[in-house]
Amino acid sequence: MKFQKPLKQIDFPKMEEEVLKVWKIDRIFERSVSEKSANDQWSFYDGPPFATGLPHHGHLLAGTIKDVIPRFWTMRGKQVSRRFGWDCHGLPVEFEIEKELNLKGRQDILNYGVGRFNDACRGIVLRYANEWRDTVERMGRWIDFDHDYKTMDPAFMESVWFIFKSLWDKGLIYEDKKVLPYSTPVASPLSNFEANLNYQNIQDPSIYIKFKVKNRDNTFLLVWTTTPWTLPANLGIAANPKFTYLEIRAKETGDIFILEEKLAGKIFKNLEKSDGHKILKRYEGRLLQGLHYEQLIPAFLGQLPKNVHQVFLADYVTDDAGTGLVHLAPAFGEDDYRIGKEHELPPLDHLDEQGHFTGDAAIALGYYFKDADKEIIAYLKSKGLLFRHETLQHSYPFCYRSDTPLIYRAISTWFVDVSKIKEKLIQNNQTINWVPRHLKDGRFGKWLEGARDWAISRNRFWGNPIPIWRDEESGESLCVGSIEELEKLTGKKIEDLHKQYLDPLTIVSPKTGKTLKRVPHVLDCWFESGSMPYAQQHYPFSINDEAFLKIFPADFIAEGLDQTRGWFYTLLVISTALGKGAPFKNVVVNGIVLAEDGRKMSKRHKNYPEPREVLDEFGADTLRIYLLQSGAVHGEDLRFSKEG
Repeated sequence: MKFQKPLKQIDFPKMEEEVLKVWKIDRIFERSVSEKSANDQWSFYDGPPFATGLPHHGHLLAGTIKDVIPRFWTMRGKQVSRRFGWDCHGLPVEFEIEKELNLKGRQDILNYGVGRFNDACRGIVLRYANEWRDTVERMGRWIDFDHDYKTMDPAFMESVWFIFKSLWDKGLIYEDKKVLPYSTPVASPLSNFEANLNYQNIQDPSIYIKFKVKNRDNTFLLVWTTTPWTLPANLGIAANPKFTYLEIRAKETGDIFILEEKLAGKIFKNLEKSDGHKILKRYEGRLLQGLHYEQLIPAFLGQLPKNVHQVFLADYVTDDAGTGLVHLAPAFGEDDYRIGKEHELPPLDHLDEQGHFTGDAAIALGYYFKDADKEIIAYLKSKGLLFRHETLQHSYPFCYRSDTPLIYRAISTWFVDVSKIKEKLIQNNQTINWVPRHLKDGRFGKWLEGARDWAISRNRFWGNPIPIWRDEESGESLCVGSIEELEKLTGKKIEDLHKQYLDPLTIVSPKTGKTLKRVPHVLDCWFESGSMPYAQQHYPFSINDEAFLKIFPADFIAEGLDQTRGWFYTLLVISTALGKGAPFKNVVVNGIVLAEDGRKMSKRHKNYPEPREVLDEFGADTLRIYLLQSGAVHGEDLRFSKEG
């Protein structure tokens, strides 16, 4: 090619636009697939994004990696189908509609009407689909938008039901009450891996409280907490039976305090000095068992069993912070719930679905749980029960959707029994080639070793309904695995599987004749993402095993580092639970693209250049090369810079 003008005057973006026109007119991408032999396929899966927002530079980095490797294998003679997908259900869509309709929480949605609400959600699911396609194609990425998959399509949803039923039949689905991360704006639990997606450094009150020992003048159990709002639900105090505890008379007041020996010196200065505080007694923690104390805050009047407000023994109590005595609120902590279950302490909960105080704890009636901290502290101070008030800065989990602090709350939820397949998960991971390599046994491998049962139900609306019908009195349950099966059981024609169409349907039990109603929950949208290898093909309804195994497992997938606890994990859990081994052979994990100042890219702060602006100024090839030569391809974070 002979240039007619100096190289520096060439308009690269304009040249790229001309190339794109040729590709489109001559259907170059489509031919690169159709003209290859279907008997020599190389499989690629694309993880589905939400189209409720616009693509950012992180999407473009992953998209470029997803483009380069399939192109290489196409040039090696392979047929490489590349199908775009859309994540259609879940909280991002619901939040958008709540804002648009000025709905504030679950009850407002119920008043508005679930059907109307879901119809509104459907209407905005692909709000920015055209902008996505325009940007992705402008980047030069070859991907099939014309035959995309959508998680809200009946065919996709039916395959998800098939997978759910398969796990149900294997005994891997169960319902239980457990303490889980809970988002108050969402009014629903999250899974443990979702709780790890958004930790923030915050300041919380750090208070030492005086629990008055019954029938002993001026004697108190000294307890430390950073969650004052949980104190109305206090039903016990935990002590470690192996620790040594002291009774100390405070010099100034003459009050007697019980606390752990190692920690006492940090709280009471000048201990055992002639003019200081006095140690009156020293004994093993086991001797504290059954010591009763007075209720700290009036709450749950008439609901308390007889065995509450006493000391229980627990080995998990540590001596690295606090006082060696731990406040127990069985409704708001995993260890608390476990100890409560052992001693028949009910998980009494004084918050409504949105996290506001109810009449069970009238001291802060109507207050949001975090705002109630000040009311609780003021009450304790007025009663002379606040020993010390400090501030603690620490890392705390926030809801990755609503950006509000999570609470750990006892709630009834449906689970995948990951513990039953954990060893197989670890084995299957060893068959995968990870790039960077250290993730296999590092970040991802360690996550698998500590994997917990997966909470898959959401108390929400716009999602794939859990296909279980049951009789609440007897507990008899029936799981449905296909549209055809549901039509036979109900005698109704089924064209849409969303909540508003299924909730009115009842099933007469073939076994007992009882009337079964659907459980009200919808599935976690991560369950759908993890099901995409099967559901994008409408497996097993529109494709048989022989055809499916030609494209399973994927030869290659790629996403960002955050997906080690998201899509990569859910793909592996579902394929392992189905007995199909690892769902992908090779995975490239890119780092996170940050703003130039090192912060998260934010439209609100306008701390990064818009992708289209960069493409118009520098061209897609320049951006692609910039991204691919960076450390982000090797899992490192990249501070995006126009100068770079």
